[in-house]
Amino acid sequence: MKSYLIVGSSILAALVGVTLYSALYTVNEVEQVVITQFGKPVGEPIREAGIQLKMPFVQQVNFIDKRVLEWEGTPSDMPTKDKLYISVSLYARWQVTDPLQYFLRLGDERSAQSRLDDIFGSETRNAVATHELIEIIRTTKDRQPLRDSSLTEAEKEQNIGSLVPINMGRLVVEQDIFNAAAKKVKVFGIELMDIRFKRINYNESVRPKIYERMISERRQIAERFLSEGKGEAARIQGNRERDLDKIQSEAYRAVTEIRGKADAKAAAIYASAYNKNDQAVAFYAFTRSLQALELALSQNTTLVLSTDSELFQYLQHTQASEPNPKN
Repeated sequence: MKSYLIVGSSILAALVGVTLYSALYTVNEVEQVVITQFGKPVGEPIREAGIQLKMPFVQQVNFIDKRVLEWEGTPSDMPTKDKLYISVSLYARWQVTDPLQYFLRLGDERSAQSRLDDIFGSETRNAVATHELIEIIRTTKDRQPLRDSSLTEAEKEQNIGSLVPINMGRLVVEQDIFNAAAKKVKVFGIELMDIRFKRINYNESVRPKIYERMISERRQIAERFLSEGKGEAARIQGNRERDLDKIQSEAYRAVTEIRGKADAKAAAIYASAYNKNDQAVAFYAFTRSLQALELALSQNTTLVLSTDSELFQYLQHTQASEPNPKN
């Protein structure tokens, strides 16, 4: 009899333990719970951490994360307003704020992530399609770029180094996506905390064409600079030649004037020196004739002269005045 009582007590204790184990559960700090009975939610969601009690064997505990969760989209190709295909990837942060609504509509995090893929992808396509590429790439409007201090005023007036003006910028586009998506996810008991562009790139099929166009534009700018440089060089070269001709002309005129004045002064000195008397005039004529003779004659020179020429008379006079070596 005692053995039956012991066995019965053990069975009863086991049933009580199993019942208590099924009736008690623990909610930690990062979780919230929805209790279901036969698959349907009962009561209010439990948000506080601690040990909780439920109806054993009949009710089931469904844990839902209440932390801020991550969503990261896969890169997707989409067209901009100016018909350029770009590859866009987003990331977002979200949190379950209404666990009952979340459980009824989505059930678990996998279903929630799939639903967020659809909503965020759709709203991103809408936003990208209604804005030009420059609006999605640039962050803020009215930004002043750093410009090279060596630029001239003419180059500054040509907007060299300036930025293309934008009306909104990427932050406004992100805010548009956030506002549109937050309304749609709220019905699922989800609060959207933040959404941002992670990466924006050209589509692989159009990237070479974009690069070619960028290279072509830079070449056009380089050719324009080169043409302007050649024009400026030609102008400088023309000015240099003009100034050089002017300097040479003025220098030649100055040299000619100085030489003329020197010749006139020399002639005046010669005239003053050799016009004092008849002997000086004859001596001057004689020396000039000797100078001419020195320039005209060289070694082994043969002259054919008339006996009436002055040069013949000088030569004859010189030969007659030489001493006879036989004497």
